[in-house]
Amino acid sequence: MTDKTQAPLFERIGGEAAVNAAVEIFYTKVLADYRINRFFDKTNMDEQIKKQKAFFTMAFGGPNNYTGGTMRKVHARLVKMGLDNSHFDAVMEHLGATLTELKVPGDLIGEAAAIAESVRADVLGK
Repeated sequence: MTDKTQAPLFERIGGEAAVNAAVEIFYTKVLADYRINRFFDKTNMDEQIKKQKAFFTMAFGGPNNYTGGTMRKVHARLVKMGLDNSHFDAVMEHLGATLTELKVPGDLIGEAAAIAESVRADVLGK
């Protein structure tokens, strides 16, 4: 596609390199956040980061190499641990801060946030 406005968000934010950098920074923020880091106590973070990179790539319109389960299924254990809207909000905060840190334009951050928000109900098992 030659028209950048028609390109998938994945391409407009910088492709694989940008997604990879964003996921690395994002999890640094998440794991440092006392509000939500307990949800990752029993998580293999290398695997989590790999899956998150594949998920964001797919969700943002890049190649679909995501092999994880549905949002509802993969977060069910966390819902049993008390995962709620406040925790989802904290994750959204870190996503926005990460993309801002990477100097992603505000309109593209808004698109990424809308994509993330679209899975809130499933993540929270609602």
